[in-house]
Amino acid sequence: MIYDLHEYLSPLNVAEISGDAAYNDSQLGSVIKINEEEIPDLSNVDIVIVGVNEFRGNGFISTDNSADAIRKKFYELHYWHKEISIADIGNIKSGASLNDSYSALTIVLKELFQLHKAVVIIGGSHDNTLAQYAAYKELNKIIDATIVDATIDLRSESTLRSENFLMEMLTSEPNMVRHYNHIAFQSYFVHPRMLETMDKLRFDCFRVGTVKEDLDEMEPVIRNCDLFSFDIAAIKNSDAPAATASPNGLSGEEACTLARFAGMSASLSSFGVYGYDASKDHQRLTALQIAQMLWYFIDGRNRTRKESLLHEDQDFNQFHTVFAEVDTVFLQSKKTGRWWMQLPDKKVIACSYKDYLFASNNEIPERWLRAQERDV
Repeated sequence: MIYDLHEYLSPLNVAEISGDAAYNDSQLGSVIKINEEEIPDLSNVDIVIVGVNEFRGNGFISTDNSADAIRKKFYELHYWHKEISIADIGNIKSGASLNDSYSALTIVLKELFQLHKAVVIIGGSHDNTLAQYAAYKELNKIIDATIVDATIDLRSESTLRSENFLMEMLTSEPNMVRHYNHIAFQSYFVHPRMLETMDKLRFDCFRVGTVKEDLDEMEPVIRNCDLFSFDIAAIKNSDAPAATASPNGLSGEEACTLARFAGMSASLSSFGVYGYDASKDHQRLTALQIAQMLWYFIDGRNRTRKESLLHEDQDFNQFHTVFAEVDTVFLQSKKTGRWWMQLPDKKVIACSYKDYLFASNNEIPERWLRAQERDV
């Protein structure tokens, strides 16, 4: 049991969230361990949900409880994954300053990481990712981070934290980001020199058109990440009406698939869904979209429990391949069909069937090449 976090968390009023509607025995609202008066026992919990309603990093103070609006839709969904235990420990109390709110979220996440829990953060502006990252930094844990967003929040000239927080996350010292991926950026929102800088740092950025063209190629990108942050600005407005960034972007189904990929990552310990402002979501369709993303994250978590460890040779097909005079090994899971490839230093990284096909045709897979460049 963890009791020292009460001062940072507000308990939930389930009757208010549900509108006094009763949940049946197959709905999530009836099976999640909820902090109504005290933080529940987390001993056997797999996923912990925590809400944030901090928007000062985006230039305003919200009067709506956006995290609870997501919960209302999420609790109504049906519980299919009986092996996954979920707890909802409430909302982070907003501090006197923005940095106070960051600190509270960081403290809560740090404690949960030490308990080896996967944490889902809902609500708040995208700059709360900085507090999400800070929890790893305080634990001196080097991480791979992946962000899904229509823009790249490196605008140092902006006064809004939601538009410049990546600068601190990727450049502050000491820095704990081993590798960074950015998924679904829209080119017309991004300065070309920004992409040049990201490339020089050997970070990988994927344009929304590339993502939509072959969504499955994003699974290996996400598989090794520890921190996953999703700004709903990446979803097109027609599929998420509260996401006002663009009429173009990911579809609702594609967003759910990326959330499932995040759940399938055995190394992932935090998944934040940010940018949802309930005041802009009059029919609550965006809240339902996010709720379904959370459902798919749980589905992915359920799937990864079935994956074998890489040293369990009997559960993998091995393919010895030579390309460009490099002798390497590809592994394919017999249980999930996922692929890995071996680097010259014997390190094994996530890859796709497409990478195997490239190697089989004596071509160097770009994923292999990028990994080599980062290790130089």
